[in-house]
Amino acid sequence: MHLATKIASAVLATMLATAPVYAVAADPTGTWQADDGKSRYKVTSCGDHALCARLIWLRDKNDVNRQYLNQVIVQGTQSAENKWTGTVKHAGDVYSGTMIMTGKDSLKVNGCQGVFCQTVNLSRV
Repeated sequence: MHLATKIASAVLATMLATAPVYAVAADPTGTWQADDGKSRYKVTSCGDHALCARLIWLRDKNDVNRQYLNQVIVQGTQSAENKWTGTVKHAGDVYSGTMIMTGKDSLKVNGCQGVFCQTVNLSRV
């Protein structure tokens, strides 16, 4: 019985964690800033059910991503409500990635290459 309680708790926690993603039907286009304040992005529609994010500003002159300034670094097609799946460029590499609207003014970008993953939380500017 103890194992069944643990499994039920894990399933419930997973459902609660993903529920906000599907509860929000917001428009992700616009200008976004990383929560650490180091970068800004312009998210636009770039095709049927597709989004593109262009790096438009970097605070640090020596940022490793300066080479991507004013270029599209995230591209994805809609794979679920409030979720786009595609690619993310970072530090000279291309990763499999996702953009997920987690609220009207919050967006999460995740990129993975093998087991290495990085997540950037963005807020609407």
